[in-house]
Amino acid sequence: MSRLTLAAVSPTIRVGDLDGNLTRIVRGIQDAAGCGAGLIVLPELATSGYVFADRAEAESLALSRDDERWDAVHAAIPEGVVVVVGYCEAAGSDLFNSAAVLTSTTRLADYRKAHLWGAESLVFSSGDAAGILVDTNFGRLGVAICYDNEFPEVPRNLALGGADVLALPVNWPLVPRPEGEHPPELIQAMAAARSSRLPTVIADRHGDERGVNWTGGTAIVDEQGWVVETFRSGLTLAAVSVADARNKGIGEYNDLFADRRSELY
Repeated sequence: MSRLTLAAVSPTIRVGDLDGNLTRIVRGIQDAAGCGAGLIVLPELATSGYVFADRAEAESLALSRDDERWDAVHAAIPEGVVVVVGYCEAAGSDLFNSAAVLTSTTRLADYRKAHLWGAESLVFSSGDAAGILVDTNFGRLGVAICYDNEFPEVPRNLALGGADVLALPVNWPLVPRPEGEHPPELIQAMAAARSSRLPTVIADRHGDERGVNWTGGTAIVDEQGWVVETFRSGLTLAAVSVADARNKGIGEYNDLFADRRSELY
């Protein structure tokens, strides 16, 4: 596969409305797949919402990996399409801020966020891996969640491990920035993409939730680090070249990976 159509889906997510959120997630997947997307990414904690009143509320909105409500999500995914969706994961007595990697018939993987932001540590346990790599029909997919990507080692290590594309579910709270500038988190994602030729799909929230305003930073970044598409009414689409992402050469004499002097740093 030389080109892959990427989709970031940002449906209306209402904290506490688990069933409604799942319905809107299913609809968003169907819309993106209908536009030819091969990889569809939804935001962090898309099933539950983010700003929990307390841990007990988070527990009431959590899903286990084998919850039967995932069946409707699988059913919405056409054959050959991969979906990454953020959710509140129940695992025994622990809760995790997780992302599920799904196809129509298979649960390929689940990633548990390693770097917890702010009050997340009052609700969630942290994961034991800084991003994961998942083999898919289009190549190797890297998955990380939100604050993970602000540690440059995370996208770099995923790229060194063979990631062709990075899926990044996020909830970016709006922060001040100079007029005309990109959100700082997006700038970091652009730099990481350029450093490793790693196309990145960012699915962010929009609007507000319990007094938190979201950045609306949904974007698709190509292997050169350029933003090729941004948030458009809940569905953001762009095609990238997987072949170009795999080619780390720069001109006749240089290579992004071969030129690394890891013994020096």
